[in-house]
Amino acid sequence: MTTSNNELILAVETSCDETSVAVIRGGKHILSNIVSSQIDTHKRFGGVVPEIASRKHVESITLIMEQALSEAGVTFRDLSAIAVTQGPGLVGALLVGIVAAKSLSMALGLPLIGTHHIAGHIYANELVAEMQYPCLALVASGGHTELVLMESEGVFQILGRTRDDAVGEAYDKVARTLNFPYPGGPYIDKLAQGAEEEITMPRAWLEPDSYDFSFSGLKSAVLAAINSAKMKGEPLREAALARGFQASVIDVLVTKALRAVRETGAKQLLLCGGVAANGGLRAALTARCEEAGIPLLIPPLKLCTDNAAMIGAAAHLKWTRGEFTPLDMKAEPGLSLEEWSVRS
Repeated sequence: MTTSNNELILAVETSCDETSVAVIRGGKHILSNIVSSQIDTHKRFGGVVPEIASRKHVESITLIMEQALSEAGVTFRDLSAIAVTQGPGLVGALLVGIVAAKSLSMALGLPLIGTHHIAGHIYANELVAEMQYPCLALVASGGHTELVLMESEGVFQILGRTRDDAVGEAYDKVARTLNFPYPGGPYIDKLAQGAEEEITMPRAWLEPDSYDFSFSGLKSAVLAAINSAKMKGEPLREAALARGFQASVIDVLVTKALRAVRETGAKQLLLCGGVAANGGLRAALTARCEEAGIPLLIPPLKLCTDNAAMIGAAAHLKWTRGEFTPLDMKAEPGLSLEEWSVRS
């Protein structure tokens, strides 16, 4: 087992449309965290185009890496290990970061740590507060909606997941239906919070004891409301519709998360992923946790969306145990979070 807890990890994140490199000390201290977003590039397409995302990563990865080292005030010789997102994500985008990380690992003779993207989102919380075990993570992002139990550090058990659309995906699809720009989540959140009335939307609770989620029916209900207004020649009440959609999403996410905390005996609830930046969700979860006396951790906005600092925080779990990744590591778009758990 590696005994040093003051290591310097250079972390690389290219799983989707952000190119990010960070330098993290001891798994908790951010020396630099550079993020280059491609939102403006993909906006005209209404979503991320994988091939374009990969090409943009290739164009910027070297410059972002140099900037991260410069801002951290360190050189390659100071580093202890190289971490990189191994999956899940877009395979072409993942490969860009992996090739860059492998090249550094081989050239510098440093350990390589392939890291799980969702473990990164969860351990972004460790960059701002101390996680206490057992704890429960509500992961809400563009590609994932999961309830994850951690009985101990770095050991993940998925209690529930979406059966169809991820919550962020549902936001983007509804926003596209309402002709909002990409990414649509922030537009719906802002509209919902400012709405004075609400069009009630259905809640998909599924089986009484299930921790799973489903948002496809809600998406269809929004489309039905839009079509109904058009057929009747009525003006579309966008704000009321946005509020109803968001209220349904938040109600299901928060209720299931709090029930899971009670039934598992978790000491903390963590909110993770890009949708953790949603103001309505943050406010509702904070209020409900205060009422229930449940300690809640939510990362600051800059650590909710994809970034390399969170990858460095998760990689620290493997560093402290000497669990390194061979150089023949492949990009794994379907990498299992539970299988990525630490071994000791």
